[in-house]
Amino acid sequence: MSITPLMPVYPRCDVRPVRGEGCYLIGERGERYLDFASGIAVNILGHGHPRLVKAIADQAATLMHTSNLYGMPLGEKFAQRLVDTTFADTVFFTNSGAEAVECAIKTARRYHYANGQAHRHRIITFDNAFHGRTLGTISATSQPKMRDGFEPLLPGFTVVPFNDLEAATAAVDGDTAGFLLEPVQGEGGVTPATQAFLSGLRKLCDEQGLLLILDEVQCGYARTGTFSAHEQYGLTPDIMAVAKGIGAGFPLGACLATEEAAKGMVFGTHGSTYGGNPLAMAVGMAVLDEVLGDGFLDHVKAMGARLRSALEQLIPNHDMFEDVRGMGLMLGVKLKDSFDARNFVAHLRDHHGLLTVSAGQNVVRILPPLVIGESHIAECIEKLSAGARDFAQVEAA
Repeated sequence: MSITPLMPVYPRCDVRPVRGEGCYLIGERGERYLDFASGIAVNILGHGHPRLVKAIADQAATLMHTSNLYGMPLGEKFAQRLVDTTFADTVFFTNSGAEAVECAIKTARRYHYANGQAHRHRIITFDNAFHGRTLGTISATSQPKMRDGFEPLLPGFTVVPFNDLEAATAAVDGDTAGFLLEPVQGEGGVTPATQAFLSGLRKLCDEQGLLLILDEVQCGYARTGTFSAHEQYGLTPDIMAVAKGIGAGFPLGACLATEEAAKGMVFGTHGSTYGGNPLAMAVGMAVLDEVLGDGFLDHVKAMGARLRSALEQLIPNHDMFEDVRGMGLMLGVKLKDSFDARNFVAHLRDHHGLLTVSAGQNVVRILPPLVIGESHIAECIEKLSAGARDFAQVEAA
């Protein structure tokens, strides 16, 4: 037998973590890594956070799972807190970001069905987007690396250039249900939507009875310095998918919607065996306690500004960096075309003990836990600068 027990769909590297401590991962040989990847924007409280650990242990000893056929006191309480914190009137809990986006797509289509306009099913999405790995979510992207070999894909999606309001407007027709986009594209290159673009989409939706669906799986939940990224644009969506940070490492996601947008989601239209179980809800409550605690968002804003400034100061000192982009603690450093971001990420990991993540457009993503301090920023910059010096020498050789 030549296949590995774990299906070989990931090109796994030699980092083999067995323990986490705050902003660090420890490998099975005792090696330490500064974790500025955070499980790809997941571990917002770092590793081994005491409140999160206690919530999991206490709830696991009390009640882990029941069917959604029964009342869910913790789920009702957590949903109410999210409703009180966001634009939404109602919440559906999932186990992942892809499931949350799937629910968002279904909610949008069902809305128009409930209005007697079932033909309005097509959703306009954008180049370089990433919405998940299910058949539905890969159908919403134009990236061949996710689509090839899985055809025929699901119909009902039109992909246009990101940050191009004219193209988005031209794509609207009588069958359009709405727009689906990330306010800050993560996998696509840490590219924020422009104010004019996102405001223009909101206006189009209001004028033509369309739904604005935001995928804040990576950029939401305090990652950009506000609870939701769209707050910084001064607008609200009709439907929003969140995950990653909502569970800080525990599998959890959610689809949030206004009462109007969710009008078609009645008994029997959607479901999940595990979604919203008591253990997940206890985790979600503990994470939300931290995120909404005094000074948490202010800390993210302050650390984001300091990290961005430090990264920008690296640019004139190293020939390989082109620019810094992103918001809050969702940052990216674009490399010049003569250097490869994936190779640089591997170099930082293997030779300097710094964990980052590559992205599209030759970008290195820097996604630290939101609880980092100035010492972590200083350590990151030191490792990044040292890595850039010897990586450039290796590439030039």
